[in-house]
Amino acid sequence: MCGIVGYIGHREAFPIVLEGLKRLEYRGYDSAGIAVYNGEHIELCKTKGKVSDLEDKVKAEMNTSGTVAIGHTRWATHGVPNDVNSHPHYSNSGELVIIHNGIIENYASLKKELISRGYTFKSDTDTEVLINLIEDVQKNENVKLGKAVQIALNQVIGAYAIAVFDKKKPNEIVVAKLGSPLAIGVGENEFFIASDATPFLEYTKKAIYLEDEQMAIVRLKKGIKIRKIKTDSVVAPYVQELQMNLEQIVKGGYEHFMLKEIHEQPNAIKDTYRGRLNAKEGLIRMAGIDDNIERFLNANRIIIIACGTSWHAGLVAEYIFEDLARIPVEVEYASEFRYRNPVITENDVVIAISQSGETADTLAAIKLAKSKGAFVFGVCNVVGSSIARETHAGAYTHAGPEIGVASTKAFTTQITVLTLIALKLAKEKGSISHSNFHYHLQELELIPAKVEKALLQDDHIKKIADIYKDAKNCLYLGRGFNFPVALEGALKLKEISYIHAEGYPAAEMKHGPIALIDEHMPVFVIATKKGHYEKVVSNIEEIKARKGKIIGIVTEGDEAVKSIADHVIEVPETLESLSPLLTTIPLQLLSYHIAVLLERNVDQPRNLAKSVTVE
Repeated sequence: MCGIVGYIGHREAFPIVLEGLKRLEYRGYDSAGIAVYNGEHIELCKTKGKVSDLEDKVKAEMNTSGTVAIGHTRWATHGVPNDVNSHPHYSNSGELVIIHNGIIENYASLKKELISRGYTFKSDTDTEVLINLIEDVQKNENVKLGKAVQIALNQVIGAYAIAVFDKKKPNEIVVAKLGSPLAIGVGENEFFIASDATPFLEYTKKAIYLEDEQMAIVRLKKGIKIRKIKTDSVVAPYVQELQMNLEQIVKGGYEHFMLKEIHEQPNAIKDTYRGRLNAKEGLIRMAGIDDNIERFLNANRIIIIACGTSWHAGLVAEYIFEDLARIPVEVEYASEFRYRNPVITENDVVIAISQSGETADTLAAIKLAKSKGAFVFGVCNVVGSSIARETHAGAYTHAGPEIGVASTKAFTTQITVLTLIALKLAKEKGSISHSNFHYHLQELELIPAKVEKALLQDDHIKKIADIYKDAKNCLYLGRGFNFPVALEGALKLKEISYIHAEGYPAAEMKHGPIALIDEHMPVFVIATKKGHYEKVVSNIEEIKARKGKIIGIVTEGDEAVKSIADHVIEVPETLESLSPLLTTIPLQLLSYHIAVLLERNVDQPRNLAKSVTVE
């Protein structure tokens, strides 16, 4: 929930770290800061606001010359967003400086102890406590920086990705990880440190991803030494070749990353099933499923754990798995799952879904499920992420980098992967006919082209957005496979426009929400022809009778809804189980255009961060 960047090498460090902060601003954007070592002392500048505010302040106040720097973009946990609470933080002596992503849960007791020893604190942060604890250990134990970091981290409770610099050791940066991501880019006599690989893509394609409870001393001319924090044992660095391209993390002519990512969905869905789906031969190949097929086929039930948009994808999957594969499914919020003493057995399969692969609650739920003997399968987008490493097996979505905080292509690619799994299990179990299986595969192959067609409604959707941009409340209704899409549509509107919205099963409207409906209430109703069409039309009639404003998401050629709705948005026809891949598109575009018309910061909505790495 914060972005950290560091550089040590032969280049000017400031522009590298500043550009890196811009690329990581999706992780936090309420304040930012940077520290540069100029060969004699540490220059530090930080400010409330965005990285652009930091850049302006640096130009006015700071000498940026130097080949070592660390920077931070913050999502506030301890202390309000202001200049003082922004990172980096000095130790009391001013010789050490730190950046930190995570939470030190026992910071209050540590702070009290340090105050008793004469330490003073300028900020309200847990991070300033940690850097002074490191300094205290360094002085009292008479140890080098790396050892001091290790000893200090064995005293803290919480989560962290940190980078620490000591001006007395100008050729090294010490980094460590527990629960928050940390990548080290390896160049020619230079190293890059970041929350993900995007800040150093143009400099090196070689990266090391630290595991939990590992620390590394990154040293010029001496390389990288990695140790386990608890046992002090040495770990051999594993260098990965990055597959990501720089073009994937720029806007490419679009006004916002979110709009770009909405329009990337046809290719993202295609990339997700490419190499896995062969409709002509009637085959689905997925190594993570093939290698563990008996665990799935013999499962008493499947438990899906996720948060936010990924939870909505899990709800769609519940309908698909139970309909096609006839396996009982439960969908759980990961944030609740671990705290309610769930019943988990060795015969359960747990599917954990996360775009980033770093979601703290989902990771904690995975560890709980594994401790109970369940088989855990991960679905995530980021190669080498914590969830990819922590699960027994898994499948990547291949959506490409998703920078916009409000998730779009992650949702549709997660549904694509989960549909492939459900179809494969249905074929193996014999719960789907040969002809129906082939029909599903053929229809899934056609989805990217149908998404492209749905995107052609953009201008029409923008006009509808302009009509309802000033609404104070909105209601989203769907049934069956499209009930979760109603939830997701409402979430998108809340996230980026700050308009209150609720998603409901259409049949539940009469059990409460109908009391809200009047001539000022826009109601977005997903009413495709497949499924419970007639019943949804009846719901629309009930809304119309109470003067509600109806925006229908309908199948091409629909006449019944068009005759009673205020507006309709058409999507191509497909199988009911695949319809969420199409019906979600207009709801994404509606939210986007409403937010733009209201002059919201679409890619960086207030109080939110892309990767939720703290509980």
